[in-house]
Amino acid sequence: MRGEFLSASAEQTRDYARRFASGLGPGDVVCMSGQLGAGKTEFMRGIAEVFSCEEQLSSPTFSLMNIYEGWLRGQPFEVHHFDLYRLKTEKELNAAGFDDYLSGPFLSVVEWGERFDSLALRYTRRVDLVIAGEGVRKIVIN
Repeated sequence: MRGEFLSASAEQTRDYARRFASGLGPGDVVCMSGQLGAGKTEFMRGIAEVFSCEEQLSSPTFSLMNIYEGWLRGQPFEVHHFDLYRLKTEKELNAAGFDDYLSGPFLSVVEWGERFDSLALRYTRRVDLVIAGEGVRKIVIN
């Protein structure tokens, strides 16, 4: 799924995310960007629903990463959810061993990943969420 979409509600944002996530699988690394309040957490909720992740989804802003246990085609599957908002430098990113977390048979979704140029080649997909008006979000999927 690629293109530009307008969302007028959290449910509609999750629906776009579910359709997007249906094409994801092991090894995919998604960069998700957007200012605070643009709908990144709602989009992530939609992704997590596709993989039947049971845990209460929350933004990992303070923990850097959350791992959700789910299912893909009847097999156990992990979704790794990163939030790089609090990291300021490439040195901090490297010290956290972040690059190692992107390699494996799981899905990785990275919020604020656009802040680090060194990661650009790791992303297999990119989702940009933009506040386009009161209660309206523009979702750009590449």
